[in-house]
This record gives sequence, C-alpha cells and structure tokens, in this order.
Amino acid sequence: MQSQGVICCVLGAIWLASFAAWSSAAEIGSVKPSGFLRVGEDRQIEATAGLLITPAAERAIQQGLEYLARQQLPDGSFGSGTYRGNVAICSLAGMTFLAAGSTPDRGPYGRNVSRAIDYLLANTQPSGFICFFPAASHGPMYGHGFAVLFLAECYGMSSRPELGDVLRRAVRLIVDTQNEEGGWRYQPQRADADISVTSCQVMALRAARNAGIFVPKETIDRAVEYIKRCQNPDGGFAYQPQVGESAFARSAAGLVSLFCAGIYEGPEVESAASYLMRFVPERGQPTLEPPYYEYGHYYAAQAMWVLGGNYWLRWYPAVRDDLIARQRDGCWRSPISNEYATAMILLALQVPNNYLPIFQR
Repeated sequence: MQSQGVICCVLGAIWLASFAAWSSAAEIGSVKPSGFLRVGEDRQIEATAGLLITPAAERAIQQGLEYLARQQLPDGSFGSGTYRGNVAICSLAGMTFLAAGSTPDRGPYGRNVSRAIDYLLANTQPSGFICFFPAASHGPMYGHGFAVLFLAECYGMSSRPELGDVLRRAVRLIVDTQNEEGGWRYQPQRADADISVTSCQVMALRAARNAGIFVPKETIDRAVEYIKRCQNPDGGFAYQPQVGESAFARSAAGLVSLFCAGIYEGPEVESAASYLMRFVPERGQPTLEPPYYEYGHYYAAQAMWVLGGNYWLRWYPAVRDDLIARQRDGCWRSPISNEYATAMILLALQVPNNYLPIFQR
C-alpha cells in the first residue's frame, strides 16, 4: 500500500503540472464544475471516495485484475477471437493496471503495463497510426484513440525514449484527420463523423495535452462545436447531428468529451447530466442491460465523478453493486471479448482510486 501511495503522488504531480499547461495554452477555463459542487463538498467527496469501494467491490476488482493479467498474450496484447490483438482492448486493459496503482515496471502489474506498451509501440505505423490490422474490426480509429490515451497516461513514467515521438505522430494523425464538421469516424480519413469516435479522440487529445504533447486549440474548438450539434433537446446525444434519438452510452461519452474539452458547466452539461440520471439503477433491483452496457458505464462513471455531489453519491453506489453482480469467474462477459468487458467495468469501478491522471478531479 505504501508503494501505491507513492505512485499515486507521482501520478498526481505529473497531472497537476501538465493540466496547468493545457489550461493556459488552450484557454479552456475553470477546472472545476462549480455549478454543481462547492469547494468544501468537492474535498469531502475526494476524501471519502475510497470508502465507496466496499470489500465486495475490492474483491471484484482484484479478481478482475488477476483475470486480465492471466489473459495477456505472449506479445503483450489482449483479446480473443476476431479481437485477438486489438489495440483498443490492449490499451483499456493496460489502463486498468494503472488505475490500480501500478506503473511501467513498478507495482504488482508493472510488468503487464510495460508489455502492453511494447505491443502498441510495435504496432505503430510510420504515419503514427496505432493499429493491428487483422484485429482492427470496422473502427480502427477507436483503437488508435484508446492507444493514445493509454500511452499518454504512461508518458513521463516510462523510460522508453521513443514514446514521446510516437505520441506526437499519433496526435498529429488525429489532428490531421478531423473532418470539416469537427469530428472523426472509423477510419483515419477526413470523411464523415459520429459522436462516439469523436468522444474517443477528444479524450485521447486531452490525455496527450496533459502529458505535454502539443494539441492545437482550434482542433478542440471545432470538436466542441460538433459535439454540441449532436445534443438533442432532451439532453442526450444523437449518433450524428440531428440524426436519431438519444441513448445512454453515447450520451455518457458526449458529456465526458465536453469535460475533456474544458466545458464543465452550462446548459449543455446540466441537461446531459439530467438525461444520464434516468439510467441510475434502483439499489437491489434487477436492471435491464442497455446497448453498449460496458462502454456506457466506462464513460458514465467518469462523468459522475467530475459532476460530484449528489450525482456521484447517487450514481456510483448503485452502479457499483449492479456491476459486481454481473461478474462471473473473475470477469465480465461480452460477445466482443471478455477482456474488453472486464477492462471497461474495472475502469468504472476504480474511478474513486483517483490514480489515473485523465480521471482525476
């Protein structure tokens, strides 16, 4: 536990220094959602957050981490079936170990983190595109975005001199493939866009900028315009601007992308938060599984953590218990890949640890 505390302090110091640089360069304003939470309440939430990880949650988390560690393939990747070697799953799994307090080559899962980094670096193309093509599915920009996110979280804690160059090329690819509307889609091309892939890229850019990698302000400004155009009158987000109804998973992603762009308050945030609260489970009651369940909760936990106050205190305990109840044999199951589902759920459950710089309040 002592080593984890040291790691947490290191992560926090890195994040605080880099966040100041982002705020200054991008001029994105306040770092706190003051419209939702007073400073005293904010500190109380952070001080008591660890208490929300109950013994049952701690056991579920530990079993999930052990499961993922066993599933890591010899080349450092994760995934099964057609998703074997998928870079998004590798990155998400690596982030679960960071969220537990390990860093590259340090901590109980330090070696797992390092092997995941090795795999992603080995699958970075000269253009900066991070992709293992046989397992890329139909949306390789998802994989690229999550890979940039993970590598950015590791940057500064890894001794690999090539990591900075890889991140700069990977970020440049994201910037260069933003379409005319301000968003991104499945391929690294300036074609159409959707809220889901766009949210993934914005989060990756925020993590990279936190780590000291240059991100043009105009890229973020254009992305914010696109995200806002995807919001429906009910506060939720459509898949594309004025196309379709709102849904849980993409609305959680849309709200987090606003936070990552520095939009912490205002009518868009308030209406999105109210929309998401429709999906809080009733404690002790069986719940339906909305589409993209794991993906949605990965983003929703982050959204509620930033909102704080009653949003967080209502959301996390109810969702925590629902997530724990779905665990089977140490993992969470999905037709996509059990490693994918397990990583997404573990990241949601571990948000109160406050270890990952991108998740810190």
